[in-house]
Amino acid sequence: MSLSERFKNIVIKSNLFSAKDKLLLAVSGGVDSIVLCELCKQAGYDFIMAHCNFQLRGEESERDEQFVRKLGTKYDVEVMVKKFDTEKYATKNKISIQEAARELRYSWFNELLTPDSRLPTPDFLLTAHHADDNNETLLMNFFRGTGLHGLTGIPVSAGYIRRPLLSFSKEELIAFAKENKLEFVEDSSNQSSKYTRNFFRNEIIPAISKAYPQVKENLQDNINRFKEIEKLYRFSVGELKKKVCKQKGNEVHVPVKQLMAFNNRALIYEIISPFGFQEKQVDELIKLAGSESGKYIQSPEGPYRIIKHRHWFIICSPSPAESENIIIEKEDKEILFSEGKLRIEVTSNQQPATSNHIACLDLKEIAFPLLLRKWKTGDYFYPLGMKKKKKLSRFFIDQKLSKMEKEKVWVIESANRIIWVVGHRIDERYKVAEKTKQVLQFSLSS
Repeated sequence: MSLSERFKNIVIKSNLFSAKDKLLLAVSGGVDSIVLCELCKQAGYDFIMAHCNFQLRGEESERDEQFVRKLGTKYDVEVMVKKFDTEKYATKNKISIQEAARELRYSWFNELLTPDSRLPTPDFLLTAHHADDNNETLLMNFFRGTGLHGLTGIPVSAGYIRRPLLSFSKEELIAFAKENKLEFVEDSSNQSSKYTRNFFRNEIIPAISKAYPQVKENLQDNINRFKEIEKLYRFSVGELKKKVCKQKGNEVHVPVKQLMAFNNRALIYEIISPFGFQEKQVDELIKLAGSESGKYIQSPEGPYRIIKHRHWFIICSPSPAESENIIIEKEDKEILFSEGKLRIEVTSNQQPATSNHIACLDLKEIAFPLLLRKWKTGDYFYPLGMKKKKKLSRFFIDQKLSKMEKEKVWVIESANRIIWVVGHRIDERYKVAEKTKQVLQFSLSS
C-alpha cells in the first residue's frame, strides 16, 4: 500500500476529518509539511496554509516565507503569513525561544480557527508531526518526569488539532518527497543541538541506536502500549474516584481514612490535580491527614484549597460565595458567603453587643484559622449562658426555626469547636469576660 493510500486510510479510520471539511495546514516549508500538503492535494481535501515567520534566522526566515507563498500558488490555495518578534516575546515573558515560538504559533492558529462571520473559518488545524517527533517527545517526557500520560506521546487528535502523519517515519516522508519530486527548504537550526529536541534527535537517539538498532520501532511500540495501559489506568482511577469522592454542591468531600487506606500516591494526585495541585502537594496532603481540623493546603495554580475537617478532606470551590466551607485567616477583614457578608475586626474590651448579628468573642481563646461552614447533624455547642452542651438540632427547636431557616444556618469553628452559630448565639466558652483584653468581633450583614 502506498503512503498516500495509508494516509487516507488513517484519516478515515481515526475519523480525523472528512472531505467536506476545510483544513488549515501549518506549513513551515520543511519536508514534513510539504509532504502533508501534497498528501492532502492528492486526496482531494480542501485546505489553506498558514506560515509562521519567527524572524530568528535572518534571510533564511524570509526565504522560507517566500517559498511557502510560492507553494500556495502551486496548489492554488490561500496562504496566510504572520511575522513574530519571537526574541522580544521570549525576553518579556522570561521563557525560552522554543516556548515563545510555540505560544505565539498556537495563539495565532487559535485566532484563525475562531469563527468570524466575515470569513470562512477552517474546521481543523493539521500539523506535520511524524513518528520521529513522537519518539523524541516520549524520551523528553520520560527524562523530564511527566508520568504515564507523557509516555503516550503526541495525541493524533486534540481539540481542533489533527496530526495525520504520526504513523509515518521521517525516512518515509523523505522518500515520498523524492518520489513525487517535491521541493522543500532546510532549517539550518535543526543541525544545532542547543535546543532540547534537536539534542535528542541528533545525539541521544543515534547513540542509543548503536546498542539497539530497532530503537525507533521499539519506541513506537511502547507508545502504543502506554496508550492502552493509560486507558486501563484512567478507567480504574475513575472507578476509585467514584467510591471516595463525594460531590457536595460546589465542593468535593473525600474521607481521610478511606483515601489513606489505599496507600497510593498516584490516586491522591489524580484526585487533587484537576484543582491545580501539583505532585509535590501529595506529601502535603498526606501530612494534612494527621493534622487537626481547620488546617488546609492551598493550590499553587489557583484559588482552590483542601481543608481538613474532622474525618474529611474538603476541596473548596474557588468562589467563597458558592462554597460551604470557608477558611478565615487572622488577617481577613471581610468574608462573603451565601448568607451575606461578615466583617471582622479586633477591638479592645468593651461592652459586648446584644444583637444576634454581632458576635463579640475573647480573642485569647481563639485559634486561627477559623472555619465558616454550614451546620451538620451532630453539631453541638455551649449556648451563651449555659454550662451544658446542646445539639444544634435541639437548639433550633428551642428557637422555633422553620425547616427553611435551619437550612440557612452557618457556624464558625475554632480548633474543631463551634464559637458562633452565625446570626443566633455565641458559645459560652468564648464570651468576653472582665479579664479579656482583646475582642474578636464579627458583624453579619446581608
